[in-house]
Amino acid sequence: MPLARHTTLARMPALSSKLALGLAMGLSLAGCGGMPTNTSLYSLKQPVVERSNMTMDVNTTTGGLPISEQQRLNGWFETMDLRFGDRVAIEDPGQNPAVANAIRDLAARYGLIVSDTAPVTPGILNPGQARVVITRTTAAVPGCPDWSAKSDMNYLNGLSPNFGCSINANMAAMVADPQDLLTGKKGAGETVIATSNKAISTYRETAPTGAGGLMDASAGGGGGGGGGGGGN
Repeated sequence: MPLARHTTLARMPALSSKLALGLAMGLSLAGCGGMPTNTSLYSLKQPVVERSNMTMDVNTTTGGLPISEQQRLNGWFETMDLRFGDRVAIEDPGQNPAVANAIRDLAARYGLIVSDTAPVTPGILNPGQARVVITRTTAAVPGCPDWSAKSDMNYLNGLSPNFGCSINANMAAMVADPQDLLTGKKGAGETVIATSNKAISTYRETAPTGAGGLMDASAGGGGGGGGGGGGN
């Protein structure tokens, strides 16, 4: 028994040295992984714009939309939180102007203009029905934040995978119309120029607020008190 015990104790340092050597090699190899690989000056995390169509079929008559259908459509607009950036279109096989005008009036309450061409949507319209389509675009930056590069070594002089996440995610969250990230906002020609020039001219021609001098800050109560003392 004593000999067996001494033999076991003699093998422990050899086993410990093998474990330490394997652990050191694993740590050294792990330190080389996870280095940045993007050697350009551009962020790989860009906003992704997604577009979705939501539809509602309404019953029409020769006179346009019945009051009940107008109320139902307006309730749907409120439920969908119709807002700036959304696009409203009409698909009416009958091409009834009264139906289009009724839907335009409802959309105008939310500050939106109805498009002339509706996107292709699934489903067949029954006779006497029209389809109202809301097209909504959203923007987001997938994969952010990204802290996958865990190594301090950067032999390729690459950018961090998280580079661009903050500014691009904020831009995607704050832009009023995500469609502008794809095509930009088209100007209206002379109207935009006239409006901007009017604001600049007003700023330049307005007199400075300090041109009139300082206001008289003397208190009226003090003068009245002095007059009363002279009377005594």
